[in-house]
Amino acid sequence: MQKKVVVAVGGNSLIKDKNHQSIPDQYESIEETCTHIAKMITQGWNIVITHGNGPQVGFILRRSEIASSVLHTVPLDYCVAETQGALGYNFQQALYNEFKKRGIDKQAVTVVTTVLVDKNDPGFQNPTKPIGPTYDKKTADHNVKKKGWDMVDCIGKGWRRVVPSPKPIKIIEIQTIRTLVNQGFVVIAVGGGGIPVIENQGLKGIPAVIDKDHASALLASAINADVFLILTAVEKVALNFLKPDQKFLDRITIAEAKKYLHEGHFPPGNMGPKIQAAISFLEAEGKEVIITNSSNIENALLGLTGTHIVR
Repeated sequence: MQKKVVVAVGGNSLIKDKNHQSIPDQYESIEETCTHIAKMITQGWNIVITHGNGPQVGFILRRSEIASSVLHTVPLDYCVAETQGALGYNFQQALYNEFKKRGIDKQAVTVVTTVLVDKNDPGFQNPTKPIGPTYDKKTADHNVKKKGWDMVDCIGKGWRRVVPSPKPIKIIEIQTIRTLVNQGFVVIAVGGGGIPVIENQGLKGIPAVIDKDHASALLASAINADVFLILTAVEKVALNFLKPDQKFLDRITIAEAKKYLHEGHFPPGNMGPKIQAAISFLEAEGKEVIITNSSNIENALLGLTGTHIVR
């Protein structure tokens, strides 16, 4: 039986820099990632792809804000749904072309995924997830008073809107995803952490953003993935990152990951959620987590690079 791997692609990794933010630019980044995913398939892996959507949701919200005098605004749960469809389409197209080039008999399919959260999650009382562009202090104050937004000062960068980021409880379409994976499809699911919904005499969308890595860990556990592969900007995780005594990590245990997390080596807005997601997957009987960048996927799966976290 083929080994299963969940590959979590960061939304920021699809945007190389501020001069390459357009949809064609993002598609080029997806194409590059998909060449590595196609190689994984030739090595016998059965793959599920998840992806972030932070910058993409920010673009939709900004367009909505600019056009608000002539068109209705876009709710946050719709923004997540839009990015799932659009980025899923890009992954499907890039994979189709790559499969055709390599003679691989595979198809990719996107599942627009909803994820259940608790309406009483403390995250709703303490919004922490930054979305959208930065604003000056005057505009930020206006957004707080007139729109009811929560804003935080990103020191030296301006003010940004923050929204709730509740913990994912259950992937609603998990049985569909399992069926597709078991039939050999490359599945793109839980994009942007999934569309957050609550139980309210049925399901109801709610304005929030679920952390992509936590939702990906939940998905990896639910399909009994052999490996949870988190793609980020660096080849390996490091202690004392970018400091003179920086030390790259090749292989660590859950206990060591918790220790380093507690010591503050992994910031909340950066590597922290990835390490927390890794711990969550392994504590749910997952076998191995690998953190690396897209260009090193193949070597990381062979154990030659990347940071490997094990029970």
